[in-house]
Amino acid sequence: MPAAPSDGAPALHVESLDVTYGRALSALRSVSLTVPPGAVVALLGANGAGKTTLLRAVSGTLRLHRGAVTAGRVRYGDTVLDGRDPVAAVRAGVVQVPEGRRVFAGLTVDENLRAGGLGLNRRAPDQVREARERVFTLFPRLAERTRQAAGLLSGGEQQMLAIGRALMAAPRLLLLDEPSLGLAPMMVDRIAGVVREINAQGTAVLLVEQNAGMALSLAAHAYVLEVGEIGLSGSAAELARTDAVRRLYLGETTDAADGKGAA
Repeated sequence: MPAAPSDGAPALHVESLDVTYGRALSALRSVSLTVPPGAVVALLGANGAGKTTLLRAVSGTLRLHRGAVTAGRVRYGDTVLDGRDPVAAVRAGVVQVPEGRRVFAGLTVDENLRAGGLGLNRRAPDQVREARERVFTLFPRLAERTRQAAGLLSGGEQQMLAIGRALMAAPRLLLLDEPSLGLAPMMVDRIAGVVREINAQGTAVLLVEQNAGMALSLAAHAYVLEVGEIGLSGSAAELARTDAVRRLYLGETTDAADGKGAA
């Protein structure tokens, strides 16, 4: 199975980013983060903290939602992404899997995958074929359902398809927005395993998740976004030990986690 391209892959740098919607609503303020080549970085935060907005700023889809970068910079290696369209991001090697999966419900599994690989048409046909084989190796269930309408798949299968569709563009950096949302625990574990495998093949991942336990188990580094600003950052292991993360995102009480709870 071919690995994702990783040789010479650049890092993502978000530098002092401000984003507004309309003329008044400030969504991000002075946000900075880095995703090193080949790394998994987690971005945690409550609903409305600005996590999806940040992904949109990186992937070039922000303007589609009437948002705008008003200060700062988004760079992927030498490529400036802020102010560019989604095509520029994909050509640079950055692909987003949106929250809620958003597969093309009326198209078959195979047609969804072909849509994800449209950007590879300028490349050799065997590269498109290899990308498709990679998806089917990661998600054998999709190989069994190539002619089935995507709208008839289960939620977990649709999430597999959304990730597989993104992988058809052979990204060097994959932006995952809440991949565990609405899935049963067994499927969450399966998706987590796939993210590990994708990363092991050389693809960097910026993972937005409310499931902090899953995200921190996958990531080397993590950031916590609080109402549009970075509140905490550090290694995933360090953040998992902080009182704030344990209480707010891991569902633990500090006393219980320290073994000081009542008997």
